[in-house]
Amino acid sequence: MKIGILETGTPPEPLGDTYGDYPAMLRRLLGEDAYAWKTYAVADGAYPERIDAYDAYLVTGSPAGVYDGDPWIARLMDFLNEAKGKAALVGVCFGHQVMAEAFGGRVVKSDKGWGVGLHRYDVHTREPWMDDAKTISIPVSHQDQVVELPPASRVIASSDFAPMAMLAYDDQPAISMQFHPEFEPAYATALVEKRRGTRLTHEEADRAVESLRAADDRARVGAWIRGFLASGR
Repeated sequence: MKIGILETGTPPEPLGDTYGDYPAMLRRLLGEDAYAWKTYAVADGAYPERIDAYDAYLVTGSPAGVYDGDPWIARLMDFLNEAKGKAALVGVCFGHQVMAEAFGGRVVKSDKGWGVGLHRYDVHTREPWMDDAKTISIPVSHQDQVVELPPASRVIASSDFAPMAMLAYDDQPAISMQFHPEFEPAYATALVEKRRGTRLTHEEADRAVESLRAADDRARVGAWIRGFLASGR
């Protein structure tokens, strides 16, 4: 299976030197040798020559906001609409948000503030590629949120903080998630420490770091994504 990674941002320096970029994190989560991978830095204008060159596309996280008005974001949304129904789509964090915006939903900078650390989500539906978990705990790092669902999408996991945390689309093979299954706890912790005293208060950072010491469901969600890619739905 051929998968194109649409890279929309990079980790803050110097974390990328230690933990790798977002495509590397996704490859580690899903299996370096499980697929034929190719990365496209879409923020720099790089795209496949043909949409049908890949069976699926993964859209990474980014420090950007979908409402920023940058030309590369509009081009990415055009690409996603062109790819609709022609390739499977998986969005993570910014990828979740830009898919929602491209397909008719709405994203805002939430007045709830930053979500960081390990968050727990209730699972509402069991898709064919999922196991029977009722809850999942996954690292997060976001302030923006989907606040209006795109047509033909459904919420399959949520929390009080993020009511539209994981979506499935009924009119195309597409799923997206606000959380970060690709974030290993060490990277998620380093990211919190990087933002301590700036975006996060010391108290917020302390709580986030403590939460990341608990067991998580990254491997489970990674298996869900692999199952989705295998099923094409």
